Amino acid sequence: MAELTQNPKPSARNLVSLIKTPWALIVVILVLVAVLDPSNWAEIVTFAGKALAHTGQYILFAVLLLSYLKATGAEVMVARAFEGRETRMIFFAALFGGLAPFCSCEVIPFIAGLLALGAPLSAVMAFWLSSPLIDPPTLLITAGALGWPFAIGKAVAAVALGLFGGFAVRALMRGGAFAQPLREYNPTGCCGCGPKKDDKPVWQFWNEPERRTRFRAEFVHNGLFLLKWLAFAYVLEALLVSYVPADLIARVVGGEGVVPIVVAALVGMPAYLNSYVAPPLLAGLMEQGMSAGAAMSFMVAGAVSSIPAMAAVWSLVKPRVFATYLGLGISGAIIAGIAFQMI
Repeated sequence: MAELTQNPKPSARNLVSLIKTPWALIVVILVLVAVLDPSNWAEIVTFAGKALAHTGQYILFAVLLLSYLKATGAEVMVARAFEGRETRMIFFAALFGGLAPFCSCEVIPFIAGLLALGAPLSAVMAFWLSSPLIDPPTLLITAGALGWPFAIGKAVAAVALGLFGGFAVRALMRGGAFAQPLREYNPTGCCGCGPKKDDKPVWQFWNEPERRTRFRAEFVHNGLFLLKWLAFAYVLEALLVSYVPADLIARVVGGEGVVPIVVAALVGMPAYLNSYVAPPLLAGLMEQGMSAGAAMSFMVAGAVSSIPAMAAVWSLVKPRVFATYLGLGISGAIIAGIAFQMI
């Protein structure tokens, strides 16, 4: 009798937890689209599916790498590599972020792995902010549409934003902030039973049953976590592309001076901004009166703080880190726009 009376409570809690999951939200969104706009349902599903499939290779690589490092115990080496080298890591993270061919959503698996392995948040933030802004193909496309000065300016802004964010977070961390940046993205192992500092990695982990078990557990846990949040992010992105065109949002940021630059950053923050589509779009808007500084601000803010990116970031870190990420991205976009306008 006691069991019968207590069963409904866990079931109710489980039901509420299920409703709050990204999978449930995806289903609700797609059902609403099917009911309210059935002709567009297939296009939204196709867009989200293709984007997720493209990102899937990054997810698979990141999850395999993270699982391998956890199974071998190599996270100890990773932690040691970051000890006493924070300043240098911030510089390298900002520079490497400008070369990595990842958009704001594709970089999430790598950020998750770095944070889970104990990398300093300052260096991770530097990579996180600079990575979505520029990569070799985007540099060439931007140069072709907006000219080499704009393309080089964007590349410099990417590295500068990474350095700005990395050292800002470093200063905050020295004041006691962000001691535990992760929200729910926890290793599958129990607290305190991980490798010690004196442990040595076992690279051929498959020879030990316990390590094989840990590899499988890490792979499933981390893979499902990243998959559900990125799927949700890309469904949101598909909705933005279908119902909130970027050119319509961008048209409100014409004019000269600092105010349009600030407005461009605030408008570009939630806008969908594909790095390959944005340069031709902004070239047309600049011909219609949009200032170069506003265009730079809009492009930087849109790449760093788009809704799909924010959904993925929110899933990984605690609210204070999330707010810092947004604040650094928006303020960095405004500074980049003002600096480019002056130059």
